Amino acid sequence: PAFGLFLFTIARDPLRIIILIAGAFFWLVSLLLSSLIWFIAVKASDPQDERLQKGLLIFGVMFSVLLQEAFRFLYYKLLRKAIEGLVALSEDGCSPISIQQMAYVAGVGFGLMSGAFSMINLLADALGPGTVGIHGDSQLYFLTSAFMTMVLIFLHTFWGILFFHGCEHRRWWEIAAVVVMHLTVSGSSFCNPLYVGSLVPSYLLMAAAAAWAYLLSGGSAQNLRRFLLCKC
Repeated sequence: PAFGLFLFTIARDPLRIIILIAGAFFWLVSLLLSSLIWFIAVKASDPQDERLQKGLLIFGVMFSVLLQEAFRFLYYKLLRKAIEGLVALSEDGCSPISIQQMAYVAGVGFGLMSGAFSMINLLADALGPGTVGIHGDSQLYFLTSAFMTMVLIFLHTFWGILFFHGCEHRRWWEIAAVVVMHLTVSGSSFCNPLYVGSLVPSYLLMAAAAAWAYLLSGGSAQNLRRFLLCKC
């Protein structure tokens, strides 16, 4: 369902597709830089020191999150300049796409690229060797990985809306909240193979971020309550 965001809300608009691809590229560059830093740190350290290697892994995850959010900010600044250019070129002095729509599409771009890489890693693990759970570990690895991929795509979409809103209105605590949520979700992955420890907090944060993004986008608490209660 997460990849349906592109099909139903973006695929028919060329401008949105361009913004989505650019957002995916920004996320990809942030991943490349963070992977390079982590690779250099691992090669420069003692591979036999398990405690040090685990610390470097935690550092790599946290650094990657901060770099992703830094690139999200750079992408916001780029889109802000793009809006000014679109307004200057338009005949009626209005932009064909609002900053709120850009925030949503950029968030989907970040999320889809993140989900694509998660699926690639998952498929690589599925090639073997070995069988999941053969040594008594959980056999739910692939199922929980799929659910985690989905929640990350949605979270990036909501985080994009929250982050851009914080930048637009200079509400820096909203940006800080996005960074904290991102760090929390990424850090919860270290609870695996206790998958409940990572999935449950992630889905709770997704629900909170979804409601928050909905309200910031102009939705009302009354309509949200009626939706949750399945009332017309």
